[in-house]
Amino acid sequence: MAVEALKLIPATKDYIWGGTKLKEEYNIKSSLETVAEAWVLSAHKAGESIVENGSLKGKTLSEAINALGEDVLGKNAKKFPYFPILIKLINAKDNLSVQVHPNDEFALKHENEFGKTEMWYILEAEENAFIYYGFKKDITKEEFKTAIKNNTLCDILNKVYVKKGECFFIESGTIHAICKGITVAEIQQNSNTTYRVYDYGRRDKNGNLRELHIDKALEVTNLKALKNKDFLPKGNVLCDCKYFKCEKQDINGSFNAYANEDSFLSILVLEGEISFLNVTLKKGESAFIPANTGEFEIKGNASIIESRI
Repeated sequence: MAVEALKLIPATKDYIWGGTKLKEEYNIKSSLETVAEAWVLSAHKAGESIVENGSLKGKTLSEAINALGEDVLGKNAKKFPYFPILIKLINAKDNLSVQVHPNDEFALKHENEFGKTEMWYILEAEENAFIYYGFKKDITKEEFKTAIKNNTLCDILNKVYVKKGECFFIESGTIHAICKGITVAEIQQNSNTTYRVYDYGRRDKNGNLRELHIDKALEVTNLKALKNKDFLPKGNVLCDCKYFKCEKQDINGSFNAYANEDSFLSILVLEGEISFLNVTLKKGESAFIPANTGEFEIKGNASIIESRI
């Protein structure tokens, strides 16, 4: 049986801060009026990707993996009890809440899923767009509580102006927020646990203040200042941590990719168009390539992110 790459249809989310850019410019198809997030590689129960092509067309990603057998995930997946990563496109027309994610130990105990460490690759950023990324200086838990209570939290956060092509590694416990005018590709642990700390007093579509999770956030947030970091990629490697490895490749005509016995491969197109194996992908589209596929040729002109575990 010939190896099939699974082209994926993302699950989409219409959170209140989202815009229309993912539908208009990233080939994301959705019946939602606004698309805040497109979960382009997801086996999470809160929103699974659907196979668009081939013999498994119409199945969820987890159903497809079950049909193919767990070996398609590769040897590295055996250390995880379920599908290990989730990849999103995020378009922030408005600010996301200031939030924090727990580590594995806390999340497994309290949320029955793993924690969340993630990486952002900045796809687009309007002039003077910024993120919140950790604290400016070391603070105490009491100072943290007081800032939340007094609505002065943003005053003590590390405000970082961002540009296209920069990367940010958001380890679990790091307080953060993507702010308006930014579009990112996010590679993260397969978790949907977020503790919202501050939300600008916004109300949901029913007129209710959005829920905050302050008590849990106080338990999991790293209160140390983040040291200055170089936010540009190190060569092709965007991130290499214990949960995932991501590389950006710029393809001009032809590129040899691989998926060996260690891990499946996810390919997400950032710009341009490519064809490989049995699929064609345009900007914003993604595919899952089974482990042990071996080396294969990608043809086209594009920028892509390759993700493995």
